[in-house]
Amino acid sequence: MRRVVITGLGVASPIGIGKDEYWRALRSGKNGVARITHFDADNFPVKIAAEVKGFKADDWMDHKEARRTDRVIHFTMAAGELAVKDGALDVSKLDKERFGVFLGSAEGGIFTSYENIKTLIEKGPNRVSPFFIPMMISNMPAAYLAIRYGAKGPNICVVTACATATHTMIEAFNTIRRDEADIILAGGAESAISPLGVAGFAAIKALSTRNDEPERASRPFDSERDGFILGEGAGVLVVEELEHAKSRGARIYAEISGYGSTCDAYHITAPDPEGDGAARAMRQAVERSGWNIAEVDLINAHGTSTPLNDKMESKAIRTVFGEHTPQVLVNSTKSMIGHGLGAAGALETIAAIQSITEGFVHPTLNLEKQDPECEINVVGKVGVEYPVKRALINNFGFGGHNGVLAIQSFSE
Repeated sequence: MRRVVITGLGVASPIGIGKDEYWRALRSGKNGVARITHFDADNFPVKIAAEVKGFKADDWMDHKEARRTDRVIHFTMAAGELAVKDGALDVSKLDKERFGVFLGSAEGGIFTSYENIKTLIEKGPNRVSPFFIPMMISNMPAAYLAIRYGAKGPNICVVTACATATHTMIEAFNTIRRDEADIILAGGAESAISPLGVAGFAAIKALSTRNDEPERASRPFDSERDGFILGEGAGVLVVEELEHAKSRGARIYAEISGYGSTCDAYHITAPDPEGDGAARAMRQAVERSGWNIAEVDLINAHGTSTPLNDKMESKAIRTVFGEHTPQVLVNSTKSMIGHGLGAAGALETIAAIQSITEGFVHPTLNLEKQDPECEINVVGKVGVEYPVKRALINNFGFGGHNGVLAIQSFSE
């Protein structure tokens, strides 16, 4: 089978733009959660989120084009450009028909949807923007990225809620292994910190209401967690066939070794409390990688900071790893950047890759008193030096969609 490696990393996150700034922030435990500034949230039950600060669309797109596109596309174009540059890709030399884009978004252009719904109600149908549909539909970030770089190979938009980006990378991995492409820009993007997005998640009691202490609100696996923090941003990775990467002298960060993909088939929002689907996905990822469970060094957890998910995920980890559970390091990137929904898996995979390349596992903020029902080896408020060779990235979405990506340090 063709081997698949990762050769470029692009990030737009609440704690940094670009992989280096992002990684420095993760290492130091920088907190990206603060009061919402995208709109007036005074009358909302949730007033905090993890916004991408100081981001200017005009830095990444033509001004006129930026005005005609949603913020989710702006993030995509930034992360995509950063990934291409980081991967030292000369796109003019690529076989464009074997160059693809696999990128998803859970909510798409939800801010655009909100603004145009208001316009429709207040001013009538003739005032709705002619750009509304292409600004809103979830496949458009992938389309824009392909247009910019002339990627004429397979182009897929995956939407599996919070597991979206993980599934896009799984599909990119399988597409390259099947010899249907040589190189794919893969990942996810999200910009859901809008009145409609915040109100919707607040209505189902999914979000933290720790409005007076935003810096303490995202607390995965802690006994005082009360919900997740809505985040935003994008992560794009250059996923490439090994010989193709070697032929152009690419720097190889890590190798994708396997994956797991399952469904709880249990509930539209709540995870299966027994963690069956999550456990099966992790077990699949380990087995497809040809590993044994004792070889897994790190799990970058879904770790949302919700009461049900963290407990379920901990149970699933114990089910899979048994007596080896205390030896597996676990951390949650969401403790610093919130929950990026469709972007989460990509941003967290980049964090895990950096753990492999740098030999350091970033902290999990706000772990002050670990929930006794989350009996796993969570790296707390201080990161640790550790020679990570093999890692799992867990992402579990509403509807019971489970995705686990397995990555390992590259060796010939």
